[in-house]
Amino acid sequence: MTPIASDVLSEIDVDAFHRDGFLVRRGFLSAEQVAALVGTLERDAALHERAMPRLDGDGGAVELSVWNEPGDDSFGALARSDRLVGAVTQLLGDEVYHYHSKLNSKRPRSAGMWVWHQDYGYWYENGCLTPDMLTVAVPLSPMSRDNGCLELLRGSHRCGRVDHARVGDQHGADPERVAEIEARFEKVAFESEPGDVMFFHCNVLHTSAGNDTDRSRELLLVAYNTKSNDPTRPHHHAAYTPIDVLPDSDIMARSGVVMGERRTFVPRRSAR
Repeated sequence: MTPIASDVLSEIDVDAFHRDGFLVRRGFLSAEQVAALVGTLERDAALHERAMPRLDGDGGAVELSVWNEPGDDSFGALARSDRLVGAVTQLLGDEVYHYHSKLNSKRPRSAGMWVWHQDYGYWYENGCLTPDMLTVAVPLSPMSRDNGCLELLRGSHRCGRVDHARVGDQHGADPERVAEIEARFEKVAFESEPGDVMFFHCNVLHTSAGNDTDRSRELLLVAYNTKSNDPTRPHHHAAYTPIDVLPDSDIMARSGVVMGERRTFVPRRSAR
């Protein structure tokens, strides 16, 4: 197994993540790695064919494809890559494992949005006792306010878990509480290009608007949990499974692999 890269991030980076609830690293992925990931997106028809609409409670919808096993294609190689796993390990301070990955798509001129929420608003219900979890946002197309990029409230992870309730097909954070937090915490937009990545804490409040442009907006999201936070009960995302870490070069080497039938949302029982 490839060793996990150490010192991927600086102490300043790690401090910024814990202060702000997120960390943006511009150009974290090379042009060749981005090309391999975009190629996988273009070749794997199952990603969109199996996408599930997520209604936003206001008449719009976004599309979501979710899978638990990282897999052997370029997407899986990214989730298992030594630099990405090393960076996440630094930020969470514990052995990490792949919790799930998902592709968040917004069609051109689509009104679908993600309501204000915390990822832990979902994951708390899955038996994850502590918020020792994060997501890595990997743009596969340019991200802007016009096409519904992620927007976050800087430092809002320090507010703790906010109550969530059903909004359409989504879980939205309590609107009154969000309004109070939004009045005190800076809103930051993750406007970005493919190659940039953002690590964000599972308790940071975030949202995204609809896509007002003529091009699709494609965002790959890779979620990690810590070994010590292994869920207390079986649920639809992965229990602790050690990561078979791969060299970064495998992102390009596996660009011709298509997951197809295996790229599905598969409930798993705890491996404990």
